[in-house]
Amino acid sequence: MGNAEIQAPASNPASTPTVAVLAVQGAFIEHEQRLHQLGAECFELRQAADLERPFDALVLPGGESTVQAHLLRELGMLEPLRKKIEAGTPVLGTCAGLILLAGAIDQESGDMGGRNQELAQKRTRVEGLGTMPITVRRNAYGRQLASFHTQGAFAGREVPMTFIRAPFITQVEDGVKVLSETEGCITGVQYGKQIGIAFHPELDDDSFVYEYFLGLIG
Repeated sequence: MGNAEIQAPASNPASTPTVAVLAVQGAFIEHEQRLHQLGAECFELRQAADLERPFDALVLPGGESTVQAHLLRELGMLEPLRKKIEAGTPVLGTCAGLILLAGAIDQESGDMGGRNQELAQKRTRVEGLGTMPITVRRNAYGRQLASFHTQGAFAGREVPMTFIRAPFITQVEDGVKVLSETEGCITGVQYGKQIGIAFHPELDDDSFVYEYFLGLIG
């Protein structure tokens, strides 16, 4: 996947970065704790009015992607967030956050194998932000391997990776860098200042993913 050619951006922004963390659903507090450890200021996005506050970067956490997409639409946050991302705001999407960023969702789903096809398609339908030209498969590892831990290369650096009912990326378009692969499947990508990963860096001690992310600011 050519990780040797990928160089991490500078990880020390000139001033204290302010990171907005989506907090409508999912595991967002752990992201805030990890970012605080690196000197970033964080605040939570819970309603459209929160988007009026300036921020340098954005985190989309894990959780339930269909619920998050629905809430973003109901709260009037989906389009404003999309515009900010398309305008160049750095964003880190983990697990469900990766699914929200994806331009397309694979119609297959690992935990729906052998089940009613209509139900499977209903489960995989997510109307998210769609700002990355990639295709993802939800719950791709299925029920038997719903959660697991491993080590792998991310942007050329070995990091711990915790997967929880994780998706993976089945297709990337031009301009998308592959940052990580796990067991032959793409699990991390970058498109401009957007990073999407299938694993949960907030659950492990290594801070490299966050350093790489914060290095996109500026």
